[in-house]
Amino acid sequence: MDLADLLNRAEGKTLEFKRDLSAPKGVLKSIVAFANTSGGVVLIGIEDGTRSVRGVDKPLDLEERLASLISDQIAPRLVPELEIVPWRGTHVLAVQVFPSPSRPHYLVREGRDDGVYVRVGSTNRRADAEPIDELRHYVHGEAYDEQPMPELDSEAVDFRAASDSFAGVRVLRRADLETLRLITPYQGRTVPTVGGVLLFGRDRERYFPDAWIQAGRFAGTDKSRILDQAEIRSYPVGAVAEAIGFVQKHSLRGADIGPIYRTERWSIPPVAVREMVINAVVHADYRQRGAPIRIAIFDDRVEVDNPGLLPFGLTVDDLYRGISKLRNRVIGRVFHALGLIEHWGSGIQRMTAACADAGLPPPVLEEIGTHFRVTLSTVRVEAPVLDQKDQEIVDALTGDGMPTSEIAKVAQLTTRATRTRLAKLIERGFVRAVGSSPQDPKRRYFRAP
Repeated sequence: MDLADLLNRAEGKTLEFKRDLSAPKGVLKSIVAFANTSGGVVLIGIEDGTRSVRGVDKPLDLEERLASLISDQIAPRLVPELEIVPWRGTHVLAVQVFPSPSRPHYLVREGRDDGVYVRVGSTNRRADAEPIDELRHYVHGEAYDEQPMPELDSEAVDFRAASDSFAGVRVLRRADLETLRLITPYQGRTVPTVGGVLLFGRDRERYFPDAWIQAGRFAGTDKSRILDQAEIRSYPVGAVAEAIGFVQKHSLRGADIGPIYRTERWSIPPVAVREMVINAVVHADYRQRGAPIRIAIFDDRVEVDNPGLLPFGLTVDDLYRGISKLRNRVIGRVFHALGLIEHWGSGIQRMTAACADAGLPPPVLEEIGTHFRVTLSTVRVEAPVLDQKDQEIVDALTGDGMPTSEIAKVAQLTTRATRTRLAKLIERGFVRAVGSSPQDPKRRYFRAP
């Protein structure tokens, strides 16, 4: 174990410092929380505030004592790796905890209901019924939105609403409802799944009253004064479009002053807005009650909060590296079929790349309480990046707009290559298009407002 590397890190979701074992309950809570969440390391012999290495006396005796405590006071049985690590004349006891296939683990003295802990940031939180239920299903490879709702029949899923959502993609057949797991066989009957009701349920708000989006535009940089708000209660596929429209309606505009033209542009690339909203809808924990998905727009940033921490076994660092775990498989399957999401885990990386291209800092990802938040800053830290060809295209666009063929001549590119560049410029917020499709000969392109 590389102790020097760990000492350079702050306490967080996978790291905890403990001065000693004088209060063993705190150490045991951390071990339980790590095992239930994403794994982690507890280092005993280090002050948590200063990260000063104090070391431990009689490390072999301490190791044996901790092993007995873990065996006697944590259930189901958990066997982390214990290692005595030498450090400048003293020793530190390291406890390496891996995500457990036997979770949820709990402290025996507190019982199965009150003794379950999960890791949130650098703290251990007692888990209530919803995360405990999610832990049990996670261990068995089950997604919450794939569970049947046996109290309903298959007609609870509105086939017309589902067909309308797929209208621009393909003709939806009734058999597709089962393929997409919107409905499922259950004890000789066909019933809707949780995901089927969430996505296209005729009476979805009755069963999931918090499955909606609350959006607000605030004055300044806090929530003391609201300028505009919306309650978006459409089916999730339509709600995504409405939420993106609300953000774009209130996005502050910036301006680039070039050698010839002044180009106005959105403060946040449309692709980043799209990804943050879709990610919230696809990854929300719809078991939670009392809080919808929330979008807050300020002068300097946009925040999107969705109920639910990261899926178990996942950390914020994993997200930045493109690692993802899909919490809601039915919703993810439908959004993938509709072309709203691509490969799992690619959304954060596309968002980060779009922000970098626009000269904005990367998105900030945080677990806060029982929610997950994505924050996009609208304050530019450097000039947006455009290569020479893209700049030529943007500079060539006149107030009346131009068709693809004319742009291709100016940029000296093929029509196909021009369409590809235009599509990316639209995603990044530099260009907007008016026309039915990229192949529409009457489609015209304009500088983004």
